[in-house]
This record gives sequence, structure tokens and C-alpha cells, in this order.
Amino acid sequence: MVRPVVGISGNAHMINDEYAVQACGLHNLYAVSEVCEATALVVPALPDLNRIDDLCEIFDGFVFTGARPNIHPEEYGEDATPAHGDFDRDRDRLTLPLIRACVERGVPVLGICRGFQEFNVAFGGTLYPEIRDLPGRMNHRMPPDGTIEEKFAHRHDISLTKGGVFESIFGSDVVLTNSLHGQGIKEAGERVVVEGHAPDGTPEAIRIEGAPGFALAVQWHPEWNAANDPVSRPLFEAFGQAMRDCAAQRRAA
Repeated sequence: MVRPVVGISGNAHMINDEYAVQACGLHNLYAVSEVCEATALVVPALPDLNRIDDLCEIFDGFVFTGARPNIHPEEYGEDATPAHGDFDRDRDRLTLPLIRACVERGVPVLGICRGFQEFNVAFGGTLYPEIRDLPGRMNHRMPPDGTIEEKFAHRHDISLTKGGVFESIFGSDVVLTNSLHGQGIKEAGERVVVEGHAPDGTPEAIRIEGAPGFALAVQWHPEWNAANDPVSRPLFEAFGQAMRDCAAQRRAA
């Protein structure tokens, strides 16, 4: 059987501060290839080069990855401030309508970190520019020091809705994850259902209500060590199965 083809959102980078490229983290590629058992292709986050309808027809699913630039607050009706950090307006203009189109058509989608935030904004939600500045909240950002393994190490539990989709996938209503984000959900968008929270109340796992296909997102980074992590693996396995089901339905149509 032909493996499903997954589009992974690219991110803008500069080589030697002068040569523009689109790229994604290797761990995203390995998670999709090894755990989803799918073929991973990077989709450049350049709306001038991609048509939403074409992407929805070509790919059996999409992963919207983490990234250093944040969603521009104009996308959710707020003014930009220094606390909002850097932006990637091209990615905003591609991913937000692509998420909505995929959900409408039942194309499986998985959001990770910035992708989690894109799910919320795509459906009318808003974001806090810096979670750690809120009273009672912990610092969710990547530790500034240590090895890459230490930076992606498990840091806190996530409490999941009993009887929810995520509990069904993980087989537990509490899971242990890493934490490497600065922003987070302020107001959940229309159809955005929060099913997981960090100990300080920060939303960490969401689904899109009424989506005909897989439409889940997490604020942590499950792509790290996905093949061996007891939380990451079942998430990517469920995503992979959803893509195979979608591809089979398309072939049968």
C-alpha cells in the first residue's frame, strides 16, 4: 500500500544571513516517517506559491509545526507590541486558511506549538504574548541552558478531559510532556475545545468541534523522540491511521 503523503509546514530561515530558505526540523520529518509510516514533504510557507485547493487535494494530511516567529496579533484583532516577538506574515497567510480548509474537507491535521496557536487563531481565538508574565503562571519557555536533550526533557503533567479524544488516544487522563513555548491561548476560538491543561491552567491540548476528520493540536513538542516517547507515539500513530483512512476514502470515491 502506498504510504500517505503528509505536508509539513515550512519556516523561513536565512543561511549566512543572506540566502533565504524554507525548512523544518528533522524531528518532525522522522516522527511522520517512522511513527505515522507516511511520506513527509515540506510545504513552503509562501502563499504566492501555493493554492489552498491544490494542497488539500495533493496531501493526505498536514502537520503545522512549531516555529520561532509568532502569529501576528493583527490576525486576532490586536496591535503588535515588543512582547509579541518576531513574525512570519507569509506563514500566517498560508496556514490559517489552510487549517480552515482542511477541517472543512476532513483532511487530517495535527498542530504543534505554533501550530496549536494557529488552530486557535484560525477559528477566531486570541493569544497571550507571554505566558510567564501572567500572575500564577509558570515559565513554559525552553530552558536557556543545557543540552538539546535537556531542553526537550519532560517538565510537567497535562491533565486531560475524562472521556475526551486525547484521553482515548493516550489511555490516561494525565500525561507528562516537555514545554518550549512563550505564547498561549487567551480566548478559545469558535469550535476550539480545550481538552488539556498544564498545572497552572494553561491550555495544552485542543480539538476542533464538529471536524469530520482528525483535527487535534498540542502546545508541547511531541515530535521530539516520537518513536520512543509513550505520549508522542500514540498521538502520531492516531494521526497516521487517520491519514490512511482519509486516503482510502479518496481512492474509493
